[in-house]
Amino acid sequence: MKILLVDDHAVVRQGYASLLRAMLSAVQVSEACDGEQALQMVQDDIPNLVIMDISLPGISGLETTRRLRQRLPQLRVLFFSMHDELPILRQALDAGAIGYLSKTSAPEVLLEAVNRTLAGHAYIEQRLATHLACHPQADGHADPRLRGMTQREFEIFVMLAKGTPNSQIAAKLCISSKTVSNYLTLLKSKLQVSSQAELVHLAIDTGVIRLGLESA
Repeated sequence: MKILLVDDHAVVRQGYASLLRAMLSAVQVSEACDGEQALQMVQDDIPNLVIMDISLPGISGLETTRRLRQRLPQLRVLFFSMHDELPILRQALDAGAIGYLSKTSAPEVLLEAVNRTLAGHAYIEQRLATHLACHPQADGHADPRLRGMTQREFEIFVMLAKGTPNSQIAAKLCISSKTVSNYLTLLKSKLQVSSQAELVHLAIDTGVIRLGLESA
């Protein structure tokens, strides 16, 4: 059994890789630090499961998953992220993920998710699944303005709405601060808002972020 773990934080990635090796028997865990490396590794050796973070430098986890699934429709991708907002969960499922859980989950929940997705079953962390069932319109698609964003624009929108400084967004995504500023200008135009404060209010109104949630 082969698992590819994709996360840009080396310590986090290596910690979860060790956890998976300890919890699962006869498992080979490979590691990728970004989307481009993941695409290359899957091309060279197809894993049984890809465990994917969303916020990656360069190609986002959402876009990486979309490309992987275009090449290999049978490939199983499980998102494992600090993001737990329903619109982001919906984006992950739309990109082709078979499962989703947050990094705040207990090890036994991760094990359950891995086992179920390896068996071909969809898996959404119970707390998120319940929230999704109770708020069917909370996926952000009810507002037509959000539907016009690309996956990269959506990812930057989330980080900007959470108050992440432009410099940190730039470092996270391996782009320049000027490029982040250009995205902000573009998003304000697309979302029909005049300021970053209005952008934050829109994100709260559509359920993209929740007050008190730390940025990932």
